[in-house]
Amino acid sequence: MMLRSVAGLLGALSLGPVALAAPSALGKYSDWTVFTETVGGETLCYAATQATDKAPQAADHGEVWFYVSSWRTGRARNQPSLKVGYDLRADLPGKAQIGRESWTLYGVGAEAFAQDSDDARLVRALKRGRELRVEATSWRNTRVTYHFSLSGSSSAIDRAAAACR
Repeated sequence: MMLRSVAGLLGALSLGPVALAAPSALGKYSDWTVFTETVGGETLCYAATQATDKAPQAADHGEVWFYVSSWRTGRARNQPSLKVGYDLRADLPGKAQIGRESWTLYGVGAEAFAQDSDDARLVRALKRGRELRVEATSWRNTRVTYHFSLSGSSSAIDRAAAACR
């Protein structure tokens, strides 16, 4: 599994304004928003949604987002990922589930990614589904569960991909 170009982007996000320009919102599609930004001179476009439910409620999750990202250079196209406010266990894969389909997610710091070979199938399910459920384990061994609305995902994912062609 290639550990993703978005991992580099999201790592750069923590560097502040010196590393990249602030994201620009291109549009809102129900529960999803499309953004573009420049990272290291490259344009990144992504559709994103925040978790609608976080468990356990007593845990400090920080901001929890699910993304589908594309780089204008083609480094990645329609790449799904999870971003949380803490580090995930790399040795205990998580799971994304939409309806009866599920995919393994691999933690890399505060992010999780599917296998490259699963990206297209996961994105198709995101565009057709109603809800995404993600389970993962924090580096402190807290089992977490997130729910994301998929309302507007199809239009948002298509718009983000088109913006980076």
